Amino acid sequence: MMSWADELHDILLQVSGVMNRSDVDARFLTRAGVKLDRALFPLLTRIGSAGPLGAVELAGLVGRDHSTVSRQVSRLEELGLIQRTPSPADGRIRLLSPTASGKQMLAEFARTRRRLTEEYFADWSDHEQAELLRLLRKMATGIDRAAGPDGSGA
Repeated sequence: MMSWADELHDILLQVSGVMNRSDVDARFLTRAGVKLDRALFPLLTRIGSAGPLGAVELAGLVGRDHSTVSRQVSRLEELGLIQRTPSPADGRIRLLSPTASGKQMLAEFARTRRRLTEEYFADWSDHEQAELLRLLRKMATGIDRAAGPDGSGA
């Protein structure tokens, strides 16, 4: 018999697996009507939700090598979707944030995400949707707290 912790782990792996699939991202970009290299999509999305942030922090959030992220960030900058500004706390660090064009693209992503989410959860009641959000928020807060500020679990 599988423990609830094992079942939860399997479910989270299933969800994260779907969310990290390149074909899912490609279909999302098509639905959004956006022409963007699929590899750049999660970076722009993270910069939009967590920014401004540095490239090292971004690499950690997306689980990619810093040098790969650095090249991809340069490409986002060339496309005019992000900008780099010096950190007020440490001038050696350049913070990444979306430009006006990047914000427009992120707004289209948000509209598309809302449409798709409404489709996926069309048969869920308002109460079920609210309960899912409440429990996921509680789970994320607990995991963040347990991981500690540096992710070491301390």
